[in-house]
Amino acid sequence: MLKRRVWRAAKKVGIAQIYEFAKYRFKGEGVPPPGTVRFGDLRRLEPMSREYGYDRGLPVDRYYIEKFLKSQSHLIQGRVLEIGERLYTEMLGTGVTQSDMLHVIDHPEATYVDDLTDGKSIPDSLYDCVILTQTLHLIFDMEKAIATLFRILKPGGVVLCTVPGITQIADAEWNDTWYWSLSQSASRKLFGRVFDAADVSVTQQGNVLSAISFLQGLSYTELKTGELDHFDEEYPVTIGILARAGAASKKGASLAGATSGG
Repeated sequence: MLKRRVWRAAKKVGIAQIYEFAKYRFKGEGVPPPGTVRFGDLRRLEPMSREYGYDRGLPVDRYYIEKFLKSQSHLIQGRVLEIGERLYTEMLGTGVTQSDMLHVIDHPEATYVDDLTDGKSIPDSLYDCVILTQTLHLIFDMEKAIATLFRILKPGGVVLCTVPGITQIADAEWNDTWYWSLSQSASRKLFGRVFDAADVSVTQQGNVLSAISFLQGLSYTELKTGELDHFDEEYPVTIGILARAGAASKKGASLAGATSGG
């Protein structure tokens, strides 16, 4: 049986590649030579799910979003504004004194119905923490939205933001306003144009397996924890951004400069 398999492989890839094929197939080392990859269930033109994996469990990116927010949960305190929901304020907040919500369309539980591009209804310097998950990419003028985030934070307040990297674009509700996917460098540059660059921290999570799984619409529970946590900087699935507003004097000077156009 072994000889027949090796001979078939030899005819496909040539004698020079037999050793590499055998080393991969029988020892699990290296990569399969061209023409010998087994696609199995992934050889399909239709993804497993066009719902990001919600119909199979929780999507791969939700694992990364929640991992990022859990790592910063000590910052979800005081007066907190969450965009679109209160899910993570309620799930992870500690010492939250008031939980507010902003939604771009009318919502019965929304504190504000407003566009984050200008957020005219939200007072200045009000929040200790703003949570913004998988929303910034739906705003065409992201820099103006980030300026709003900076404006509404108290001095020393923080934004906890996540944005997509490698992703499906399969959201019937938001497809028409899905403008961007971001890299770690783009995220750092965007927030650094409004916040002090030293007050911006950007991380990314993902690898080739989790990216393929997310594109296929698999649930994160279909992967092992070690497979999800393995990091490969060339395959960013989810970007996490922590940005802190400066001290009172510094924040005041920044706001004044923004108002004057400087």
